[in-house]
Amino acid sequence: MAKEITKMIKLQIAAGAATPAPPVGTALGPAGVNIGEFVNQFNQQTRPMMGQIVPVVLTVYKDRTFSFIVKKPPASRLILKALNLEKGSHKPQNKVGKLSKQQLEDIAKEKMEDLNASDLEQAKKIIAGTARSMGIDAA
Repeated sequence: MAKEITKMIKLQIAAGAATPAPPVGTALGPAGVNIGEFVNQFNQQTRPMMGQIVPVVLTVYKDRTFSFIVKKPPASRLILKALNLEKGSHKPQNKVGKLSKQQLEDIAKEKMEDLNASDLEQAKKIIAGTARSMGIDAA
């Protein structure tokens, strides 16, 4: 029999560097989750991705146990990393960089499992759209 879910929490946390301090503690405390246990499990699982911000979907069950899924970093973070930029443009018409076809394909392949795309070409279009909204031209 499946456990009864009481809450689903979505967070973006630095991989391998979660602490019980806000925003983690303030999000998990009211849900009754053992914050220290979550932090330890999360840091162990994400240590290879150290330095990246990763989305986490945490499922809290009625008996106060939990499970979580770590997703790939957001597309915008992958784009900025590929171009060695700190941030995108405030206005999309002000261009701050250009993604090559190879960079676009590499990001699309890495992010593919989290995207709502059936093939690589569709994934590349999604990534290119994200890049355009950040003021970055995509090949």
